[in-house]
Amino acid sequence: MFIPVLSKEDLQDLPLLQFDQTVVVVDRAEQVDEMVQRLRKYTVLGFDTETRPAFTKGLTYQVSLLQLAVDQEVFLFRIHKTGIPQSLADLLADASVLKVGVAIKHDIDILRKITPFRAAGFLDLQDFVKSYGIESKGLSKLSGIILGHRISKSQQLSNWESPELLETQKRYAATDAWICLQIYKKLLSVEQ
Repeated sequence: MFIPVLSKEDLQDLPLLQFDQTVVVVDRAEQVDEMVQRLRKYTVLGFDTETRPAFTKGLTYQVSLLQLAVDQEVFLFRIHKTGIPQSLADLLADASVLKVGVAIKHDIDILRKITPFRAAGFLDLQDFVKSYGIESKGLSKLSGIILGHRISKSQQLSNWESPELLETQKRYAATDAWICLQIYKKLLSVEQ
């Protein structure tokens, strides 16, 4: 089935995979309700967040970007600009819409500090892969083990609060959420 662990060297030898479909940047509060309505057509979403890195000890920032993905589109909510309006908080609290990500507890906690909501319908792939005998936990290694592709982490420490996101940032952020969805779907398609 799947190998339980993948070395850094083996990961680097895999082909690169990047989301190459539509990326929708949501940077005005008045856009949020419409985008949430589009997302509500789906029962499973890829989930991730990005935070502006702090290079000074003791300095931290709130989440800058919330990414929600479906197969053909990824929505990048620039929540440092839009906040978390009620429609988006309601989606994050909706147990009937599964949000799949990696190491999501911290992401949820920080989002709830911006706008309180009762998180429901979240699945952490780090827990989910245990039943498949997979020991690696990071998104890059999970992508390598389950999908046979590596993903780029080159934009991870970029400024997620810059006035305009670079195309490389958009693709990186979109890929992180989309790959979670693809990993989940692949796991479901394989018998344990």
